[in-house]
Amino acid sequence: MRETFSSLRYFNYRLWFTGAIVANIGTWMQRVAQDWLVLTVLSHDSGIAVGVTTALQFGPTLVLSAWAGLLADRLDRRKLLLATQTAQGILATALGILVLGGHAQLWHVFVFAGLLGSVTAIDGPVRQTFVAEMVPAEGLANAVGLNSASFNAARLIGPGLAGLLIAGVGTGWVFVINGLTFASTLLALTKMRESEMRKMPTAARAKGQIREGLRYVRGRSDIIVIMVVVGVVSTFGLNFQLTSAMMARVEFGRGAGEYGILGSVLAIGSLTGALLAARRKRPRVRLVIGAAFAFGIASGVMALMPTFASYAVASIPVGLASLTMMTAANTTIQMNTDPAMRGRVMALYMMVFLGATPIGSPIVGWIAEQFGPRWSVGIGSVTALLVASGAAIWASRRWKVEVHYHVHRPHLEVRYPPAGDGNLMPDDEVVERDSAARSLGAQDAANRVTAA
Repeated sequence: MRETFSSLRYFNYRLWFTGAIVANIGTWMQRVAQDWLVLTVLSHDSGIAVGVTTALQFGPTLVLSAWAGLLADRLDRRKLLLATQTAQGILATALGILVLGGHAQLWHVFVFAGLLGSVTAIDGPVRQTFVAEMVPAEGLANAVGLNSASFNAARLIGPGLAGLLIAGVGTGWVFVINGLTFASTLLALTKMRESEMRKMPTAARAKGQIREGLRYVRGRSDIIVIMVVVGVVSTFGLNFQLTSAMMARVEFGRGAGEYGILGSVLAIGSLTGALLAARRKRPRVRLVIGAAFAFGIASGVMALMPTFASYAVASIPVGLASLTMMTAANTTIQMNTDPAMRGRVMALYMMVFLGATPIGSPIVGWIAEQFGPRWSVGIGSVTALLVASGAAIWASRRWKVEVHYHVHRPHLEVRYPPAGDGNLMPDDEVVERDSAARSLGAQDAANRVTAA
């Protein structure tokens, strides 16, 4: 247990972790309230309208992420976070006032979703890279895992609380409460001890720095594999706001409370995955691929569940698999990226991870309307299985890795070929077990050193 929460011994990270839980609860409350407002009040059960709202909220990531990553590499990350957290609080409060006044229309929600998406597009890469300033390098994997645990602990509470509040006082107050929760992160940021901050290298102003980040990623096949897998799964599978709303409302004929319950039950698996991730010293590329495959199987089973209760229970392994994939991808990229490039690389990752949502959400919404809500979940299962299988085949051929499972003493053995076989592997044959500290990404970096 001490190992799982080891990063909390650092004062600045402890402040951030506490403030983030409060703000994340508010964020999940707003997501549930926003989709429920659009689905039941402003569009009369339109999955497409919910999909468009989600697309507008995450669409700016496609446009702004690269620029935001450059800001994260250049500027003071704490000051940037103070600005973005303040802006998000203001936007949430303003939307709440509009709804409480009875003036909200569908286009208003679209506008606020786009504005909020623009701010979070800048906020995302900064939040991801700021972790490295609060903990030492050896604690980074644990801190990233605890960040996910914080987000999913909030996910466990937020949707259910939102459902109760929607039923009791309406969606407007949910938005206002979310706006107030950002005071927790602002307080945490202002109370941090400057002397205990670990300043990361910054990028000097120069032309072509965004292109430099693209070139860096293009030369890293391990990062490319992660981005492709996460991008496809995110596009078609991680649309829980939309699919849960459609399943609760249309397939099972339930209300806001049950919609919130689905989000909270899903978070049980997600929180479990986050806590397990916090214990890993070094995640691997193969964990990303394996988790994506597990997600495909689990979401396929969930889509077939006949009752609301069985569907809710089946969402637990879906949450576990999806969170494992996301946390392993995030940590692997951060730990294997040059610190001076980390902001730009993480921005490109966020562009793929969140920027895929504007493409996938309307498509998944259309599938839900045309073929039924179950198919909106099923399409995520099929695409996850395909991309995970494709990535595994490509990686085994590109890196020429052999995987063996030993039954007598259960463990996986990953064998790399020796140099001289045409794949530019290291001089000595490497045998790696699950307990080893190296990842396929680290091995790919070794390939490049040998090639040089």
